[in-house]
Amino acid sequence: MNLEKILIANGLSAPQAKLYLACLELGTATAYKISRKTGIHRSSCYEILDNLKEKGLISFFHKKGKKHFNAEDPRGIIFKTKENISLLEQALPQFNALYSTEKARPAVRYYEGANGMELILEEVLDEAKEILIFGSVEDYFANLQDYLPKFLEKRLKRKIPIRSIFRDSPKARARINSASEQLREARILPDKYEHHGLTVIWDKKIAMASFLKKEAALVIESEELAQMEKIKFYAIWDSLEK
Repeated sequence: MNLEKILIANGLSAPQAKLYLACLELGTATAYKISRKTGIHRSSCYEILDNLKEKGLISFFHKKGKKHFNAEDPRGIIFKTKENISLLEQALPQFNALYSTEKARPAVRYYEGANGMELILEEVLDEAKEILIFGSVEDYFANLQDYLPKFLEKRLKRKIPIRSIFRDSPKARARINSASEQLREARILPDKYEHHGLTVIWDKKIAMASFLKKEAALVIESEELAQMEKIKFYAIWDSLEK
């Protein structure tokens, strides 16, 4: 068992851990002896020993005009750790309140390239109970053609339904014809509403992708914004022919 690593894991720096262990081993010792044992310069030793004293891990006394240092009982570390854990547990409701406030703010991530798009779609598969898609079939087929069969296979295996609103095109109409066997409902947006790109809505997240110059996408995580996008999606959905 590496005692130095255990001390570091409980809040000491590496030099502090080394000096505390040296003091434990030496018993009572001057800074000179501690410096020789640890290889840490004496001037630095004094500073670190002062820090350990503030933490209650080192005490000292004067003898013949020199400071002699003692390590405090190691059980004090356990006591202090338990005390800190108790304080953290008592403060947990306040920490959670701050965490909830932070989570209420939208979080935004940016991705580039086909690999970035695939990462987003894998995230969708891991989290979604239902997927809403608005976009141009031609755009994402042209840019994600190799990945889409894998996406479909995983989605069907996990039984995740999908609703899609497609810009009108032969490819889009072909997707509608295969909809029922692929856990998909799809509707067609009249071709007068020309657009490019792809929007995916699931859970508390929205992914918005552009394919015109290079693959690039934003993922926005926000319950409020995702709910707004779902309402817009269903408003358009309900206005279109089945």
